[in-house]
Amino acid sequence: MARIAVMGAGMGAMAAAARLAVAGHRVVVYERTDTYGGGVRRLTRDGFGFDTGPGLLTLPAVYRDLFVKTGKEPLEDRVELVQVDPSARHLFADGTEAALPNASRAGVVAALDEALGGGAGGRWGDFLVRAREAWDRTRRPLLEEPLWSDWQVLRDKEPYPAVPHKRLLRTRRASTLAEIGAWELRDPRLTALLAGYALAYGVDPATAPASAAVLPYMEHAFGTWYVRGGIRELARAVYERCLARRVEFVFGAEISRVLLQDGRAAGVELADGAVAEADFVVGAQPWRLGGLVAGTPYGPGAVAPEPEDRFPGRMVVCLALRGAREPGAAHRTVVHSADSEGELDLFRHGTPPGLPTVRVDRPDDPALRPDDAHESMVLTATVPAATRYDWGAPGVADAFAERMITAAERAVPELRERILWRELRTPLDTARETGATGGAVPPPALAAPRGALHPANATGTAGLFAVGGWSHPGGGLPHAGMSGALVSGLIVEGPDFRGSQ
Repeated sequence: MARIAVMGAGMGAMAAAARLAVAGHRVVVYERTDTYGGGVRRLTRDGFGFDTGPGLLTLPAVYRDLFVKTGKEPLEDRVELVQVDPSARHLFADGTEAALPNASRAGVVAALDEALGGGAGGRWGDFLVRAREAWDRTRRPLLEEPLWSDWQVLRDKEPYPAVPHKRLLRTRRASTLAEIGAWELRDPRLTALLAGYALAYGVDPATAPASAAVLPYMEHAFGTWYVRGGIRELARAVYERCLARRVEFVFGAEISRVLLQDGRAAGVELADGAVAEADFVVGAQPWRLGGLVAGTPYGPGAVAPEPEDRFPGRMVVCLALRGAREPGAAHRTVVHSADSEGELDLFRHGTPPGLPTVRVDRPDDPALRPDDAHESMVLTATVPAATRYDWGAPGVADAFAERMITAAERAVPELRERILWRELRTPLDTARETGATGGAVPPPALAAPRGALHPANATGTAGLFAVGGWSHPGGGLPHAGMSGALVSGLIVEGPDFRGSQ
């Protein structure tokens, strides 16, 4: 039985902890805040409840596998999963709208043809076929296996099979999402639809590789799910599974140093000077690992951590509303910006968009409202991290929240008149809760020459491993769960571990 110290109680860290405990190891999780879940948080006030992190779940199979592998009680015995339908309602800048069915390519094609006309649905359907090919080519090496020293194979070739286009005697193929929109989708609304998926993950569609087509593909192929009571209930279930497997949690405990002995991780030192010996150390904040051990923990061939504050953050507006949610309202509505180019300034210049794309979440969940005469609503927009923009300056956050509410009123008329109160969550709150510099949110790893890979789970220091959204395979609830499985496999089975079969 090995002693394992885990830094942080985020979703990836807890997924690793539960799996390692089942394998017979003694696992202690040190969390610097007073709760678990990382960015999966909940705000409660006056009988209202709000998810301030992810609002929906894709690839629930990742967490089903976690619960199967860590005990006989399946995930659905601990939380209620609801497949939302439509997966999202989209409002475009020209006033057209489309409600896209959940996990139905044929249904999505039909809905887009009816809403947009001109063969738009067929073009989107053909795009999804190509996106599936990119998914099939990258799924296992990018998501289900550790990142090996020959990781360059993920950048040698663009896995998205772009359609050749001829113009002025030149043949060109899309290498970015923006080029897919311009050359293959050929409709500003479909381009906005595609860009919206990238923005939701904090990815710039102008520079994201064409292989980022897997992001909408995951939603269309595997569905979009809500956890009854809010996504925070998923974090609670994973935490309770850890407790049931005798994982120990120490809250309010910040790790200041990783201890080394003969070049190997040998434990951790806490900020109060206490020392905990361990045979393995699992770090949920890999960008900090280089400062916690002597030298860099990333060996030859591995991906070194990049400054996490170069990625954007999230602005969340929680609205307590008077009046009932109207019957048949979509769970999620995406209100697309009328200034798609200006919106990308958040990546280029670090300035929040004047006209943001806003995701409006309206869960039909009695657990999140005081009674049926009220409604809880969450607005989310992608914004610059706090290292690039001063979210703490007087009036800045409130002014941007006003712009988000104005956008949301396109989806919910007379929204302002219904607001009882609102609470804002800026990247500064994300930084406080997760420790990420500037409150940046990690994007998922993407293959291709223009892709972005995160640090490998195995580091150049023996016994030291990285887990969670800032390590392989990147951000997002399913990706975090996958990172937990990869780290536990590397520790339990050793360096020859090649992923679950």
